[in-house]
Amino acid sequence: MTAPLLLLQDIVFRLGGAPLLAGATLSVAPGERLALVGRNGSGKSTLLRIAAGLAEADAGTRFLQPGATLRYLPQEPDLSGHATVLGYVLAGLGPADDPHRARHLLEALGLRGEEAPATLSGGEARRAALARVLAPSPDILLLDEPTNHLDLPAIAWLEQELAAMRGTALVLVSHDRRFLEALSRAMVWLDRGATRRLEQGFAAFEAWRDQVLEEEARARHRLDRQIEREEHWLRHGVTARRKRNMRRVAELAALRQRRREALRPAGAVRMAAAEGAGSGTLVIEAEGLCKRFGDAPPVVRDFSTRILRRDRVGLVGPNGAGKTTLLAMLTGRLAPDSGTVRLGAGIEMVTLDQKREALDPTRTLAETLTGEARGETVLVGGRPRHVVGYMKDFLFLPEQARTPVGALSGGERGRLLLARALARPSNLLVLDEPTNDLDLETLDLLEEVLADYQGTVLLVSHDRDFLDRVATSVIVAEGGGRWQEYAGGYSDMLAQRGRGVEGPAARPAAPPRPASRAGAAREAPARRRLSSRQQHALETLPARIEALQEEVARLRQALADPTLYARDRGRFDRFTAALAEREAALARAEEEWLSLEMLREEIEAGGG
Repeated sequence: MTAPLLLLQDIVFRLGGAPLLAGATLSVAPGERLALVGRNGSGKSTLLRIAAGLAEADAGTRFLQPGATLRYLPQEPDLSGHATVLGYVLAGLGPADDPHRARHLLEALGLRGEEAPATLSGGEARRAALARVLAPSPDILLLDEPTNHLDLPAIAWLEQELAAMRGTALVLVSHDRRFLEALSRAMVWLDRGATRRLEQGFAAFEAWRDQVLEEEARARHRLDRQIEREEHWLRHGVTARRKRNMRRVAELAALRQRRREALRPAGAVRMAAAEGAGSGTLVIEAEGLCKRFGDAPPVVRDFSTRILRRDRVGLVGPNGAGKTTLLAMLTGRLAPDSGTVRLGAGIEMVTLDQKREALDPTRTLAETLTGEARGETVLVGGRPRHVVGYMKDFLFLPEQARTPVGALSGGERGRLLLARALARPSNLLVLDEPTNDLDLETLDLLEEVLADYQGTVLLVSHDRDFLDRVATSVIVAEGGGRWQEYAGGYSDMLAQRGRGVEGPAARPAAPPRPASRAGAAREAPARRRLSSRQQHALETLPARIEALQEEVARLRQALADPTLYARDRGRFDRFTAALAEREAALARAEEEWLSLEMLREEIEAGGG
């Protein structure tokens, strides 16, 4: 077995007397690709800081191989003390490192190097920090939320660059599922201060995690049924939120089909029928929108769309393309230079402010939700609910009710904003980067809320997996102020468009890694007719999905035996591994079926 480059053993770290880490372990071998996952506030960033040698544990040991080089990317990089971005990046190089690589990375990331650090936006500061840690090609890279504030072209570039660094070991903390699926080969799950390890990538993680939680729940059930249910809910939410069954897939397919039909050129009869459908069906109608600022090129040029009730429309494009401008025009907050926008009758709009400027750091969590100093009731959709019960829906603990907002983590503040926004009555949700800083469990919760929401959703996001799971159509910046709408999610847009979102950072610094079979099925450009393999898969997948569902049910029933673990540990382990594999296979089969079904409908709609 290869000796680890970095080893943390039995790490204990306390915050105010309470242990945040209680016996955590992290082992990193040469060239290894690890994803570190866990709830917001579970201690992932703290463990990375200890691994980087920037924080000292209260107990436990840290070992770094002599001569091994390590670089750490924090969530909030500090560029102070440097006159230029290039100076900041060069300061991170060792004596034997090549300064030309630093300049090349800055150029690939869309920076000149002459910029003053104090003038950078959040996304530009993140790009500069990435160039600093990537330039030395270290033996170990510790990356804490590297995709935060990056646009789609920069995320695609970063995936390719990291995949090409074969000799570098990676430890990734990220909420971006697609990013983790592309890069991880093993998982470390940090939960309640301890770590568990899975020798598979992220695609297998969630099924494995759910199985572990279910076995714990069965063990606790024998001691105290009520306490077990409460603890499971508070710590982990309902794990079934994540499991996308065929009913949910079919509902999303139906919504996307309706959106596809709405995007087709409409004749007089169809237009008249839409007009006569009744008030409230049409939410937004935009025709010929144009917008430019001063002498700059147009941000939006001749854009038209019709958005109906229950549509979920995503806006994607590189930073600076004009997503916020287009969103402001569609919602009536910014007047176009030419063209018209008509909002439907009775629109009640709620906007999620991801800049978190609307949160008062001195108020408690309960006060923020109720609006009162001693209030215990929050109005949710006009109906009263106890604030602690509503907090549980968003994975907060009861004792956090009196916690000041300023003491919450970034992910917890994002969760609080969601809770407050979704409590207000609305039929139009406008979400600007709603996934920033959210953990995977909260993303699952948000996806479920949006799936059940009866109104319309407009969202700006760089999260490809989130767009695939939520959007019924995607509006993409095509360049030169042109915008085009595509039915379906991000992967459907790729299939129809034949390419992803381009931008200054889209130029790859290394050739892309070959995609996995599941990734290729999601992102391969569409042909004008289904291949024989695709046609065969479309015909046989429903039977395979049904068979996998039966196998999952059989394995779950076997594992439900509370005596199995003590009676036959080997059999329990085999069943647990088999269940994780079958659930992962079921998820892949459902994804492939949806992708092929959308492709078939698109080909038929195009007459090809």
